[in-house]
Parts: sequence; structure tokens; C-alpha cells
Amino acid sequence: MHKHIEWDEPGSASVATLFKDDPEHTPPYPGAVLSARYQGRIVRVKVEAYREEDAVSIGSVAAILDQRGHRSQSHQNLNVGDMVRLPDDKRAIERWEEDEDEDEDEEKE
Repeated sequence: MHKHIEWDEPGSASVATLFKDDPEHTPPYPGAVLSARYQGRIVRVKVEAYREEDAVSIGSVAAILDQRGHRSQSHQNLNVGDMVRLPDDKRAIERWEEDEDEDEDEEKE
């Protein structure tokens, strides 16, 4: 059974928009890891199946990260390992914020 998730809109990080005119862009395949956003978090989904007629990937949540890349096992009602459906139009390129501690370390060097 798949957990119903209301994915965040990807906005300017939309994979569908970025690759819409790329003839070499291929649909997701089993084993691929896709990214999307859920309530401000980055969620990675490992694809188990792709339904081309619906443009939806079905897979398990492989990771949940905050905007700095710190991992957690759950966020709200989503957990690592949950089976989810990820529509192509909700896929997002990962964008990271710089970690303040890393910035301070670089300035000291």
C-alpha cells in the first residue's frame, strides 16, 4: 500500500520543466533515486516501478533531509522506508543551503 503524500511544488527546481525539451532525457527506471520536496524537506525516493501512462514513479523513501543535508528518519507522517507515489511534475532538483559551521571553517583557512 502506498502512503498518500501531498508533495510540495518544485517551483524553479522542477525536473519536468528543466528537461521538457531534452530529447535524451529518459523516464525514471527501477533503482533510480529521485528527489522531491515535502513540507520543506528534501525527500529521496528509490524507484521500484514507473507508470508511464500516469507519469508516476512508485518507490520507497530512501532519505529525508533538511535544506543543509542533515538526515532524519521521519518528518511529519513520512518515514524512511515508506512506499510512495511520486508524480513527474513534483520531482525537484536538490538545492542546498550552506551550513554556517562550514562557512566559518572555510573563512579560518
